[in-house]
Amino acid sequence: MTITSVLVANRGEIARRVFATCRRSGIGTVAVFSDADADSPHVGEADAAVRLPGNTPAETYLRGELIIAAAQASGADAIHPGYGFLSENAEFARAVVDAGLTWIGPPVKSIELMGSKVESKKIMDAAGVPVLSELDPAAVTEAHLPVLIKASAGGGGRGMRVVRELSSLAGELDAARREAQSAFGDPTVFCERYLETGRHIEVQVMADRHGGVWAVGERECSIQRRHQKVVEEAPSPLVQRIPAMRDKLFEASRLATGAIGYEGAGTVEFLADERGDFFFLEMNTRLQVEHPVTECTTGLDLVELQLQVAAGEPLPRVQPEIRGHSIEVRLYAEDPAKDWQPQSGTVHHLALPGDSAQFTVLREQGVRLDSGVTSGSVVGVHYDPMLAKVISYAPTRTAAARLLASTLARTKVHGLRTNRDLLVNVLRHPAFVAGDTDTAFFATHDLAVLSVPLAGTAVERLSALAAALADAAGNRASAKVIARLPSGWRNLPSQPQSKTYSTAAGDYEVRYSLSRSGVLTADGFDEVSLVSATENQVVLDQAGVRRAFDVAAYGSEVFVDSALGPVALTAAPRFVDPSTEIAAGSLLAPMPGSVIRLGAALGDTVTAGQPILWLEAMKMEHTVTAPASGVLVELPVYVGRQVEVGSILARVEEPATAEEDAS
Repeated sequence: MTITSVLVANRGEIARRVFATCRRSGIGTVAVFSDADADSPHVGEADAAVRLPGNTPAETYLRGELIIAAAQASGADAIHPGYGFLSENAEFARAVVDAGLTWIGPPVKSIELMGSKVESKKIMDAAGVPVLSELDPAAVTEAHLPVLIKASAGGGGRGMRVVRELSSLAGELDAARREAQSAFGDPTVFCERYLETGRHIEVQVMADRHGGVWAVGERECSIQRRHQKVVEEAPSPLVQRIPAMRDKLFEASRLATGAIGYEGAGTVEFLADERGDFFFLEMNTRLQVEHPVTECTTGLDLVELQLQVAAGEPLPRVQPEIRGHSIEVRLYAEDPAKDWQPQSGTVHHLALPGDSAQFTVLREQGVRLDSGVTSGSVVGVHYDPMLAKVISYAPTRTAAARLLASTLARTKVHGLRTNRDLLVNVLRHPAFVAGDTDTAFFATHDLAVLSVPLAGTAVERLSALAAALADAAGNRASAKVIARLPSGWRNLPSQPQSKTYSTAAGDYEVRYSLSRSGVLTADGFDEVSLVSATENQVVLDQAGVRRAFDVAAYGSEVFVDSALGPVALTAAPRFVDPSTEIAAGSLLAPMPGSVIRLGAALGDTVTAGQPILWLEAMKMEHTVTAPASGVLVELPVYVGRQVEVGSILARVEEPATAEEDAS
């Protein structure tokens, strides 16, 4: 069987990843795209692209019949599902095969057997693989708590909820079912005992139709937020400490693979304790997000192997040995310090320092970028907020962590708040460096501490000065007359120039003056002198040490990057528009999204922390609560309404305020 053209039934980073291997293999590529993704990089990189009308996953990437029609219309003879969406949907896989197309994935029967996490545990138990027992949600009692609700038909943290009080079980089950339906088209959920701490260890498997089965290598993905992986690495630090554990893991994974007649790439996931005991969680019948760390530590192109196996070819006779260490982090548009709030908007600029590989196996020490966005891309509300995966490879774990942390710290990410600073802090944390990682890492080491910006207040002040000087240099460069004079220069002594910038830490007023010869005098910067200044870069000398500050402005947003750390500033307007002021007690939309439920009505008396409404954004539910006790005096939204970030959702008036207004 020969594959000549592959349609990827997915979007963003994974579509680009599959296309990269197809190009290297001389295979044609076809993209599908929603209206929201019309300008996405994966669309432009494909040989052909087919529109899926609509925006939401339910309208587009979950419509199997539209995707098959797109393959037929474009001349594709094979479909690669990527991950998420329909990648583990047996009905879709069967429809692909019935349409005479090649399915780049496991047999339909294997997907069916593993498609229900409830049934899959029974199969694994019978095959001799250690399992955690499943609980019927209706049978959960106080004695079972805490329990974890999980979506039966998918992963990625969607539909997952930890329940610690029996009274909240029903509500959390409803929310989990809605998320599961939205993300996977199947609302089925189940419960299992929740282990507060543990190590998430998974084994990459690869099998062909000729009886060849590889346990390619293990990965550790213990550092997670909302049950979604954030940092992944290969090999596992825990398994490295317990050598006998690897053989047991590999044997259990081969048993799992053989029990369902598997073919292609798959991942067997386990929860392990510090002694090396482990329990089967699930088998993902697809390529994983974190597959690059296995590629870098084996030299294999896993997508290429998927294509070969799907074409009926056997696996190579010799399985490669594990070499070196690789770490991957997921760069998300989100604010970890605000309960991981997803962000949306324009990615003005995204660039790693120096040269980095993209979508390819690292065979020597270096960094790889697998990204679904490029500079200028817009991150919307309909899909996961992951911007990119940044992967390092080095001979040792210590070297891989150091290289990745340094690269991330120097990466230019302009336009959206991200988890970049958190990732760097994790990679440099003593516990991570020692390999002491478990699923409670953020709780154990204090998320607030891990989320602290890389640049402290002193660096922010210095960066604000650089921003002000760059702004002045830009103004002079565009001046129509006497452009050579320094900005703000006067023939007689006068007031210094003043600019104010704000960050999450506070406001910085920069007061400075420049002499005709360019000598800088700045309040509070006695040891700082100006070496040079352009609109895009300022070089400052501080007590004899020179540093360059790269400055990029996009309207009022200003991003300053230097070796001291990245700083995002907002330039204050010279005059405030009264119409932009927000009334006290107003609840603003923390992100763009759709209102899916209301928890109170206009005129209701509410208490602090009471849910007022629920937003759905980026395939997750977000609760908006009352900031204080009082009366709900404004509620301009309704179920189904789309809101933009910063929109007024409601206003709660405290009793004292209400009495004053009445008098």
